[in-house]
Amino acid sequence: MTRIFSGVKPTGHLTLGNYLGAVRRWAEVDQHRADALFCIVDLHALTVDHDPARVLRLSRQAATLLLASGLDPEVCTVFVQSHVDEHARLSYLLECVATDGEMRRMIQYKEKAARERARGGSVRLSLLTYPVLMAADILAYGADEVPVGDDQTQHVELTRDVAVRFNQRYGHTFVVPRATRPEVAARVMNLQEPTSKMGKSDDVGPGVVYLLDEPDAVRRKVARAVTDSGTEVAYDREERPGISNLLEILAACAGGDPEELSGGYTSYGALKKDTADAVVELLRPVQERHKELCADPAEVERVLRDGAARARETARPTVDAAYRAIGLLPAAD
Repeated sequence: MTRIFSGVKPTGHLTLGNYLGAVRRWAEVDQHRADALFCIVDLHALTVDHDPARVLRLSRQAATLLLASGLDPEVCTVFVQSHVDEHARLSYLLECVATDGEMRRMIQYKEKAARERARGGSVRLSLLTYPVLMAADILAYGADEVPVGDDQTQHVELTRDVAVRFNQRYGHTFVVPRATRPEVAARVMNLQEPTSKMGKSDDVGPGVVYLLDEPDAVRRKVARAVTDSGTEVAYDREERPGISNLLEILAACAGGDPEELSGGYTSYGALKKDTADAVVELLRPVQERHKELCADPAEVERVLRDGAARARETARPTVDAAYRAIGLLPAAD
């Protein structure tokens, strides 16, 4: 059976963009078609300055929201990265295979390092090397597919390069994964900046709909969404990004084609109202289930504990094989 691995980084509250772009497909499609592992990649949240209490809180919230969104621990494996030592064990071996030049060519490293320096901060070494940890996340499980957005494709390509290089030098050890792009994943843009992706790490909230936003907050944000000059409701991502974003959100939440939906509206107000209603209805069952899970934290802890045990059982043979292949003396039983 095909195996897939994907993860979410606890650097911010999960958004409508995260749900429509990835999490909903994980729940509705991926967990049923493959041996699927979904991970809270909390170690990746430590690569920049952070509040430890916030990372802890967001990690727990992300795990709860994944379960509330429909991930079934009887069908897939849901776990926290730092609960499985094999990630860190393998990461160091891959650092011994990857090169400094490869790390410094990573686009996300360049962008994030530039932002840190602009704020007068220092750049942590882990920010440079975290693509190798991401490679370890994937290779430890023998994943065939890694569902990613465009911003992560370069990291999967690095994972492939490192896997091939390790296999050639030390013997076949790793499955060489491929990046996959979901066919119908929505690309949700910021409501205030419709040319920028709606990201969970955004500091400004008015353009971001969070999965736990109250209905009134959702309606207020959609009502204040930036639109385009003129009054015609037309779908044109290049010329009318604001209205096109609303049409895409409406289509993703309620069904339909954005261009066809545009023909049913003569005013921005009506489109905003229907879009807000659709978002509220989409999020309602997720929020209700999240509330139930928050009332039973022991159940979430049990799911994560069992998930980590399964993940560890899956990863350990591959990581042990990598240790032997690269020339490390096996530990005595």
